[in-house]
Amino acid sequence: MDKNFKEEKFTGLIKFTPPLYRQRYQFVKDLVGKYKPKKVADLGCADCTLLCMLKFCSCIEVLAGVDICGSVMKEKMHRLSPLPVDYLQPRERSLTVTLHHGSVAHKDPCMLGFDLVTCIELALETARCYGYSVEFTGVGNPPRGMENVGFCTQIGVFVKKYPETCASAQSEKPTEAVYKTVFKAVYPSLKDEKYLQNAVVREVIFTAQIIKRSLLSRLMSEHGEYNDDPTEKKSKFQPSMKCFSEDLGKLVVEKSMESFVSGNVVYIPLATVFSFPRVNRLCGTFEKLRKLVAGQVTLSSDGSAVMLSTEHEDS
Repeated sequence: MDKNFKEEKFTGLIKFTPPLYRQRYQFVKDLVGKYKPKKVADLGCADCTLLCMLKFCSCIEVLAGVDICGSVMKEKMHRLSPLPVDYLQPRERSLTVTLHHGSVAHKDPCMLGFDLVTCIELALETARCYGYSVEFTGVGNPPRGMENVGFCTQIGVFVKKYPETCASAQSEKPTEAVYKTVFKAVYPSLKDEKYLQNAVVREVIFTAQIIKRSLLSRLMSEHGEYNDDPTEKKSKFQPSMKCFSEDLGKLVVEKSMESFVSGNVVYIPLATVFSFPRVNRLCGTFEKLRKLVAGQVTLSSDGSAVMLSTEHEDS
């Protein structure tokens, strides 16, 4: 017997595992993974469960749902709102989620230009005459010996054979808005410089702290932690003061210079921080990094090194 259903002995009831609705949603998610659409619409979105799954797909930038039952959408639409973690870790691409109250039988200009349209709970006639190729498949395999009945949920995947011309698209474009927008959420993303700057500053400070701890640990290992008197604990930063002159902190820190300690300050070249993959990927260029951290992170007088205090390190 197939693994995605089991048959009850006494009632003849067939149960699918996972449930069919989850298999349908996963089928759509797999299509998104295959075609990487930027704009996706769900016609008949009901309680927004599919939209809640698709909002995690990084390729999607516009997500829209339409349903004739506004009360069902309004009851669950809060699940599509950004969470605190979305502000702490913004998406790389923008994402706008919109819900519309209306019938899919009516045309509305807000539904133009989508790369992928799903109609999970709707029955549609074959669209070959509109320039689409179609593949019929499904989820929910029938019991053994009953293969002729086909899938429990039958699916038609329609793919546009050729791109629309401007003339044909314009001739079919609806001009009057008939849907009512009941929900709209714009997710924070790294496309917005405000969120990008916050992400870069956090990453620069985090990276600099790692470099600082590694440097201090190495210095401690090289120079020892205690004086000749074993009962007297020596400041772990004293060796660095012997090795480096106090006036080094006043010198221009060259990009090629290694991190160093002067007094109670650790100097970490910004170029070193930029070499870390996460920082590099966020900024793209060294010049952009300097622009984003200016005024947000304590830098040396020439702006070429991050300055961190050693005073709050554990003794």
